[in-house]
Amino acid sequence: MSTLAESAPAGAEDHLLTQFGAVVSRHPGRRAVSAPDGDLTYAELDRAASALATRLRRAGVGRDSVVPVIAEAGTTLLTALLAVVKAGGAYLPIDPANPPERIRRLVTTSRAAVVVATATTRAGLPADEHLQVVDPAGAGEPAGADPTGPPAPLSPHDLAYVIHTSGSTGEPKAVAVEHASVARLLTVTRSLFDLDENDVWTMFHSAAFDFSVWEIWGAWTTGARLVVVPYEISRSPERFWRLVSDQGVTVLSQTPSAFRQFIASDANLSPRHDDSLLELRLVVLGGERLDVEMLRPWFERHSSDRPRVVNMFGITETTVHATHRFVRPGDLNEPAISPIGEPLPHLGFHLLDEQGRPVPTGQPGELYVSGAGLARGYLHRPDLTGQRFLTLDSGLRVYRTGDRMRRTPTGYEYLGRTDDQLSVRGFRIEPQEVEAALTVLPEVGAAVVGTSEHGPGDVRLVARIVPPAGTAPDETWWEPLRPRLLARAAASLPRHMRPSTYLPAARIPLTPNGKADRNAVAAEDLDGPRAHHEPGPEIEAGIATVWQKILGISHFGPHDDFFDLGGTSLSVLRMFEQVNSTFATDLDLTVLIDGVTVAALADRVETARTTRNELAEAETR
Repeated sequence: MSTLAESAPAGAEDHLLTQFGAVVSRHPGRRAVSAPDGDLTYAELDRAASALATRLRRAGVGRDSVVPVIAEAGTTLLTALLAVVKAGGAYLPIDPANPPERIRRLVTTSRAAVVVATATTRAGLPADEHLQVVDPAGAGEPAGADPTGPPAPLSPHDLAYVIHTSGSTGEPKAVAVEHASVARLLTVTRSLFDLDENDVWTMFHSAAFDFSVWEIWGAWTTGARLVVVPYEISRSPERFWRLVSDQGVTVLSQTPSAFRQFIASDANLSPRHDDSLLELRLVVLGGERLDVEMLRPWFERHSSDRPRVVNMFGITETTVHATHRFVRPGDLNEPAISPIGEPLPHLGFHLLDEQGRPVPTGQPGELYVSGAGLARGYLHRPDLTGQRFLTLDSGLRVYRTGDRMRRTPTGYEYLGRTDDQLSVRGFRIEPQEVEAALTVLPEVGAAVVGTSEHGPGDVRLVARIVPPAGTAPDETWWEPLRPRLLARAAASLPRHMRPSTYLPAARIPLTPNGKADRNAVAAEDLDGPRAHHEPGPEIEAGIATVWQKILGISHFGPHDDFFDLGGTSLSVLRMFEQVNSTFATDLDLTVLIDGVTVAALADRVETARTTRNELAEAETR
């Protein structure tokens, strides 16, 4: 079963600069960006980006030049992204929070000749005398010749951006997206969702995550205001809810995992059935499978049309979003179904069996996507591009997703993966990339990475580690290795790809077909040493002191539940913040999904402190 895409010819409107320029002409005085480091109107943003674009062109940036941009979230980062596009190039955002080893690898494999980096982020760059570093502030930049002439004419098929995704070969894949693909996404969704200059969007996600493309350009091609969410606020559900309320946000983009926490904060901070504290009119969910049951408390407090909640399935290789489905209270009647709706108008869906034949309605098949949203391919990887971007016998170019779907009368349903790819907090992760990073250590014979669930919305990576041949899987091997694993992951992997748990084992669990069984990775029945750190009595005493102040009582035991003692959803947030402050930890509230007791929380605090100390010790060796 296939859904054919509309394939209007590309035109001038299919270039980001054309759409952005129209907004600047209509709304020069409107605020384009609100960020911790200042605000910019559209005219100010346009001037600042044009000035930086001139310097980039002086450095040699032109059409299809890939330019890594490494800067903290704020006006500097956003101006730099726009400047690269104005210079004719394609921006490649790299999160400065990445380990230096990974930053160097991403820059090197991009084969970039010019990098945009600030005084604080350039330290992680590779030592390459041929690499020109342009500081957005202009500090220390040598004078160069003026550009030789005006920029080349705009083409919808110029590259707009390059964003990395996890790679099954151990190396990240750089997905190269043309202007026509992203501009067409923005054009079709503008009418679907009634987006205009009166909206206020959040930039919640890292620029290195393709959800940010939707957030940034969705705002900038409609004349809306983009509110940059500081990282520390994005990790505090209560503070983030207040920001959304205070800034009058109307369009909110979230992964289901993040929105689950927003729902809890909404219940704690907003009077029941009172929408006056939120201006939201559209909530866009994407990045991972939606469990519709999580929306029940939201629908109990808010109508289904203010704000509207839309679930959007998407893939980086098909330009952020590929489907849309407005979710309504009636969907709660079938909680087992994850509805993703219909393809966006510029895309076509084709469900094929293993022989490449269409499957009938109601039967599962692998999804192939066609249409104007397809990426150009993988940067400098023609072999990989040829494996995933295919031409069917009909001559149609498609992307093979690896996602299993089923077509029903009400739309498409997501069923899972046909391969080993994992989904964690909105990130698609190839476990082989994590395993490759860990097996570099000589003390590791093999590693297999899977996921474990710790309650609704709390999925974590788990790594099983096997010793080399001839080495016994005992404490002598394991105890010195564990901190080295932590250090290795911190040095080579971004935060979202680092396992939360490392488990030693004498063998890798296998499926009946002889493949690594990733579903069994988190199971506790494999033989191997077990490391456990009992929380000291001072930790329990410290937590009990916090509880006494919050609850106003003094007599309770280590296994008494916080809510049974009179705690509320609001007071548990305050209690958790105070515990993190007391013990200098950065635990997320979801660690208490199985129960809120002094003993359980003390165990989590001790584990966090032990991990932090082991990592610090490893880094000093």
